[in-house]
Amino acid sequence: MNVKIEILPNVRIAYMRRTGQYGPANLEVMERLKKWAKERKLLESAVIFAISQDRPDITLPELCRFDACIIIPNDYQIDNHVNEGELLSGKYLIYDVKHTAEAIQKAYIDIFSSLDNSGFKLDNRPIMERYTGDIIDNPSCEICIPISS
Repeated sequence: MNVKIEILPNVRIAYMRRTGQYGPANLEVMERLKKWAKERKLLESAVIFAISQDRPDITLPELCRFDACIIIPNDYQIDNHVNEGELLSGKYLIYDVKHTAEAIQKAYIDIFSSLDNSGFKLDNRPIMERYTGDIIDNPSCEICIPISS
């Protein structure tokens, strides 16, 4: 698993949110967002984020929030099918992982065990999965872990 440090800039996003237990239903929200973006010609060369807003070990499953997000231009007029938001800039450890459920689950276990030994501290911004380029055929994703200096 490759890792690098990156400072992500502030970006404007359109997003769709799902509230409920994390799992396969999150994929439905992501597919709805990609369909919305494709219809508006925003999917080509897109940067999409999957963000689990809550920690399931301390939040009731029915209250966990999942956001499927896409970066949009500052002047893009959104419609009532999506929400508008902003991802704030900051320093992240970026882990490149194969885009399979098994690889991503294993990566999260490895990331948190190695984070303790890395000297970095987890920041309070959400952990994100980032998908870039050819989202349909791209065999990998990046897990973005917010860190403080």
